[in-house]
Amino acid sequence: MKIYPHIYKAPVRVLRISRRRFWLRLKRDLLVLKGALAQEKQETKEMLITYKRYTQKQATQEEMQAANKQFADILKGLGLGMFAVLPFAPVTIPLIVKLGKIVGVDVLPSSFNKDSEK
Repeated sequence: MKIYPHIYKAPVRVLRISRRRFWLRLKRDLLVLKGALAQEKQETKEMLITYKRYTQKQATQEEMQAANKQFADILKGLGLGMFAVLPFAPVTIPLIVKLGKIVGVDVLPSSFNKDSEK
């Protein structure tokens, strides 16, 4: 059984298309990341406002539960941030997320989960 290499008629065109596809995919992924970070920023501002109101005894129990949930999300992000500075981070972070799903632990903050409500 012979394996023939696939030769294109227009190799320059194929390279241009694949390069453009890569950049479009990268831009789309960065826009998704930007949206998730913007949502996380807004939730963190609301959390700080709620904690400020709690010190003045003006926050309700539901607001405090939402603020505490957001604080847990911040701690999750900080935990993953520790692995970002280690060597082989592009390998270790997805591995940690995958192992977390297998074990049943939510490792990512809520704004980075696709299942969470926006």
